[in-house]
Amino acid sequence: MNRIVLAFRCFFGMLFGGALSDELLTDLGLTHRKPAPPPAPAAPVVRASDGALILLGVLQRESRLVDFLMEDIAAYSDEQVGTAVRGIHDQCRDALVRYVKLEPVIDGVEGTFTKPATRDPAAVKFVGNVPAGKPQGGLLRHKGWRASSIELPALPLKQDVNIVAPAEIEVE
Repeated sequence: MNRIVLAFRCFFGMLFGGALSDELLTDLGLTHRKPAPPPAPAAPVVRASDGALILLGVLQRESRLVDFLMEDIAAYSDEQVGTAVRGIHDQCRDALVRYVKLEPVIDGVEGTFTKPATRDPAAVKFVGNVPAGKPQGGLLRHKGWRASSIELPALPLKQDVNIVAPAEIEVE
């Protein structure tokens, strides 16, 4: 008989109240369900190429480097190309200096005999008539470059890093 009374209480509680009372839930051995917390947003996936794409985007934004490199310049005279390159060169250098601190791998005078100060094979490349084994030194032909610090601008959270430069549509 107790189950029939409980069934009627549940029926009328739902019919007139739209929900079961706390007392009825206790009698049934149930509790109110707490809503599940929303799932935490997934952390953005950082790829090795993201920094390169951000730097390429900076060079495009500051100097239109990508536009220049993708342009077919065969129809232009050497003077026209030289004039364009001078401006692009200055703007690219300024952008690079602003975001990347570069220093020479070997701070020496090019054309003089130099012994490498490091054993890191990625830092020094021997060229020319290289003997078997590791040479002790040679004429410095290029100082090399090392990035001592990089401070690229932060990317907005929802921006696609693959967009190096957005398309531009002028509205008249």
